[in-house]
Amino acid sequence: MYVSVLGCQAGMPDGGRASSGYVVTTASCRLLLDCGPGVATALSGHAGAASLDAIVISHLHPDHCYDLLPVGTTLLRRGRPIPLYVPGGGGALLAALGSLFPVRAGGASPPFHEAFSVHEYAPGDMVHMGDCTVTLYELRHAMPNCGVRVHDGTVSLAYTGDTGPTTALLALADQVDLLLAEATMVDGDAGEYGHLSATDAGRLAAEAAVGQLVLTHLFATDADSVRATAAEAARVFGGPVQVAQPGACYRVGPAN
Repeated sequence: MYVSVLGCQAGMPDGGRASSGYVVTTASCRLLLDCGPGVATALSGHAGAASLDAIVISHLHPDHCYDLLPVGTTLLRRGRPIPLYVPGGGGALLAALGSLFPVRAGGASPPFHEAFSVHEYAPGDMVHMGDCTVTLYELRHAMPNCGVRVHDGTVSLAYTGDTGPTTALLALADQVDLLLAEATMVDGDAGEYGHLSATDAGRLAAEAAVGQLVLTHLFATDADSVRATAAEAARVFGGPVQVAQPGACYRVGPAN
């Protein structure tokens, strides 16, 4: 299993870096986790949208789902819809968005109706995709957000989406080979909005006994900030720590 970074910028794209989007590749499945602004362009240079078997959206903030519109328009050429998993209520929201930008005169065919087979998931749902089992874990954010755990029968990956500290993170990340964790905050988030700091992510990685930690969803991406972010996590987690970079690809599991 591999995870490729299409975008890892917190919030809107900045400095040429797209918002959240990650391709998970296994022996028989290609899965896109989140699809923020800029991801459609990055995906076009990474085997393209038509190569995907499914898309899972952690939550419906625009920096995690807005590029479903251009991806959907691209997928109309594929000729058959691909599964799109969104939180409850997502189907109506996406249909409304698609109707604003019809691909045919009269607005009768928004791309979400033909490009995607939309499935609204609930926390705790488990979905089988190719050789993967995908499980959704309810986490803590201003908008309903589910962390995503992917297991291919051999190795496993956990992705937090956006979340504040919560005990549910331990179940999501328990002994996974790779934890892809947001690290938006500098000092942690004690409020209701829900985000992690690098220290929060490192503590989670240590408590969950994960194999390696990849930090993502950062606002500050200059070299000094990236080094400081990695160092914060490394102070509390003794395993490998990396900071996600656009175009990077990480192997999930022990090194060869």
